[in-house]
Amino acid sequence: MIDVLGRDASALHKKKLFLLDMDGTVYLDEMLFDGVAEFLSKIEKSGGRYVFITNNSSRSVKDYVKKMHRLGLHQIGDEHFYTSVQAACDLLKEKHAKDLIYVQGTKSMVDELIACGFKVTTRYEEGIDVVLIGYDPELTGEKIYNTCKVLTKKPEIPYYATNPDWVCPVDFGYVPDCGAMSQSIFRATGREPIFIGKPRPTMVECMIKKYATNKQNTVVIGDRLYTDIASGNNAGVDTVCVLSGEVTFDEVKAAKGVERPTFLMQSVADIFK
Repeated sequence: MIDVLGRDASALHKKKLFLLDMDGTVYLDEMLFDGVAEFLSKIEKSGGRYVFITNNSSRSVKDYVKKMHRLGLHQIGDEHFYTSVQAACDLLKEKHAKDLIYVQGTKSMVDELIACGFKVTTRYEEGIDVVLIGYDPELTGEKIYNTCKVLTKKPEIPYYATNPDWVCPVDFGYVPDCGAMSQSIFRATGREPIFIGKPRPTMVECMIKKYATNKQNTVVIGDRLYTDIASGNNAGVDTVCVLSGEVTFDEVKAAKGVERPTFLMQSVADIFK
């Protein structure tokens, strides 16, 4: 098997753990890309596993399962996901288990944090100990006002963001993602968050540990160099960049360092063709 740049990509057929991005990699909005169902089926038939690791914090795992079922992937369950909200929960359990957390995010994100046992507020309160923001298509002026008020009046408290993505792909193009939203807050408050999700290697490393495999058997597949590909490279695993989402061919050719993918494919469907 040869990739878009003419490199031998046959090593992908030996992988056992496939860590896939979602937006721009397996679907756009409510449109599942051609060949995705067949690709996932071939992974299972070859004795492998697949997990969707996504920076998109706007949906809970339950919501993602429902969406995959709507798209026709009825075999997918909770175990097939690891989101930036789950990664945030793991971090918060370690460092802020008993703290009051101010959250700027969707109702789904807030509900998931509450379900994990955290004390959460979406309003300004004197007792707030931590701030967490995520990608929020439900964002309002009131939410931004409250976030800026907390960060300005409490400049010493920890401030996290689920992911650094600039944009989220949709059927007509792109909309601002968490990275862009955090920039507007920075301009108002001077505060920059600690990002939790990709490109940090944490999500990849957690899945390798969970499924008792190794780096040689693992591959990360995504459409963004600065998050998906960088996270895989930072974790020391092979990476596949697909041209079905945000990145362009010229950007991949020019990529260097942790943003340079091991392989380049037009889409996930090409991996097992």
